[in-house]
Amino acid sequence: MIGDLTVIPLLFILVTSMSLLLNLHWRWTILAFAIQYIGVFWLVSQNWPLGLATVKLVAGWMAGAILASTQVNNESELSLGFMGLSGRIFRVIAGLFVLIIAFSIVGQISTWIPGDPNTLLSGVVLMMMGLLQLGMTTVPFRSMLGLLSAFSGFELIYATVVTSVLVTGLLAVITLGLALAGSYFMSLEKEQEAA
Repeated sequence: MIGDLTVIPLLFILVTSMSLLLNLHWRWTILAFAIQYIGVFWLVSQNWPLGLATVKLVAGWMAGAILASTQVNNESELSLGFMGLSGRIFRVIAGLFVLIIAFSIVGQISTWIPGDPNTLLSGVVLMMMGLLQLGMTTVPFRSMLGLLSAFSGFELIYATVVTSVLVTGLLAVITLGLALAGSYFMSLEKEQEAA
């Protein structure tokens, strides 16, 4: 029964992680990031009480809001790199390659970590796609989204193993701290461009 309930958030995570990789406009990227955290919340709520799972959702949305607040006056998306068709095709192929690897290794991971295979697959996909995003950009906004996606994948796998209020709070603080650090670096970059 749990496997049936976890297919929908797995699809959310697959679609949103691929759309984060495609360098869409920052508004669409933040929307995909928010939907990604809905999928993470849904999967975590299968193993944790609803209150603890809600902490992950709120922390993720707050991190997205913090990052979005630095992009409000940044309408120039020309410095993102790979904005052409060939760059997007390359990113789709790289993303598909990562998804094939994730689908192929989830069986081995499920022998080490007990849990729903769809939840483990979602965590592995988030970690690998986040690291791919992190490695394919030098723009701080995109880098922070990749880092937060990889961290949410770790949180998802960790949630299948441990249920702890203290660790949940610590992971939420780390998520918000990463978003604040990314916001600080983005504001520094804007100041340097203005000078």
